[in-house]
Amino acid sequence: MYRWINLTLLVLFPLSWFAPLMRAGLLPLFSLSEISVITGLQSLWGTDVFLALVVTTFAIFAPYLKTIGLALIHWRLLSPRVTPALAILGKLAMADVFLIALYITLAKGIGVGRLETAWGLYLFTACILASIWVSYATEQARKTQGAKQ
Repeated sequence: MYRWINLTLLVLFPLSWFAPLMRAGLLPLFSLSEISVITGLQSLWGTDVFLALVVTTFAIFAPYLKTIGLALIHWRLLSPRVTPALAILGKLAMADVFLIALYITLAKGIGVGRLETAWGLYLFTACILASIWVSYATEQARKTQGAKQ
């Protein structure tokens, strides 16, 4: 079952990148009403290249590479011994959710404009958590199969 959930994540991750994470009424860094991972990255590339690289790595590359790696393991195209390395990629992706939550908290604490979370934040968080669960289930299955042999 977890291999099918993982394949679903290959579709849901890109959807979550374009889904609105938050809505901002007046925020100095963004001049738009809905902010997604992609629109946020577009704004960051113009203002802070280092932060844009970090967020791109955490939000896009880490979770998607992990999902592709797990799919390759599930279909026996990659050795299961790389599962622990893929788990690290999942933790990096979870750091991005923390980073987004930190931005929301800071923006609300400063009191600059109005900021509301949107459904994309929940979708992105659910994708990351599902990916962590799939990684855990894959590792447990690998250990169980190793013990049987």
